[in-house]
Amino acid sequence: GEETAPGRVPAPPRRRERGGRALALALLLVFGIAFLTPVLGVVLTSFKSNPEIARNGLWTPSGDLTTDNYLKAWSDGNARTYLLNSFLVTVPATAVSVVLGTLVGYAVAKLRPRGAGLITLFFVAGLFVPPQVLLIPLFKLFNVNGLYDTLWPMIIVHGGYGISLCALVMRNFFRSVPDELREAGLIDGASEPRILVSVILPVARPALAALATLQFTFIWNDFLYPLVFTRSDEVRTVMVGILSLQGQFSVAYGTQAAMAVLASLPTMAVFIAFQKHFIAGITTGAVKG
Repeated sequence: GEETAPGRVPAPPRRRERGGRALALALLLVFGIAFLTPVLGVVLTSFKSNPEIARNGLWTPSGDLTTDNYLKAWSDGNARTYLLNSFLVTVPATAVSVVLGTLVGYAVAKLRPRGAGLITLFFVAGLFVPPQVLLIPLFKLFNVNGLYDTLWPMIIVHGGYGISLCALVMRNFFRSVPDELREAGLIDGASEPRILVSVILPVARPALAALATLQFTFIWNDFLYPLVFTRSDEVRTVMVGILSLQGQFSVAYGTQAAMAVLASLPTMAVFIAFQKHFIAGITTGAVKG
């Protein structure tokens, strides 16, 4: 048999495993610090007055902290209106894209109509269309129909654009659901809508939660469409509202940072609320039983 070379002792498997875990933990720690550093800088700036920022800079810790920036952002900065507009755009657009994408994914994966491959290809192709290409045609379309400078363009565009991603994700998930579940419903005399609502969707809850969280975050953080399709301050979303705090010759850094913190709270709340389902939806590939 083969002999081990003198002076070389193979490392125990447990030691190698611990070394790999330590390296992974160190990398995660480095990435976490790199990600949180600018976030902590924004939070710190939001509690500093403009004279303090001018005197010590944005990143210098200071004991002279104040909440005046949040009060200014809420009242003078019109954050209340911006946040409301963002909710009025994000919630219906997310609901439309997830619901319609789920219906398309179920039809393609389980009903398998003629041309299902072409239908899937059509929706997948929508993912490769850059949003910038659609700006001029959509701007003219909404302007002609009197929808410019309203919330409807963002709802329509995000709702329609998100269907492609939702349809693709739900199609892949529904294909992992055993056909026996649907067949059992058909044997019991249930209709297709009843099977979808009562049998399939409870199984797909993690995937739906993950998809809704991603869509909500993407639409909430969008800056391009609200900037192009709105003009008046009454219909701006919070991301464009942050830019409005920047004047021609000065920038209200503290108020701007406070509004940025306020703008991040809803997405954090949604992720925390659906964290369990979100992680399960990302990692799921099959169903039990």
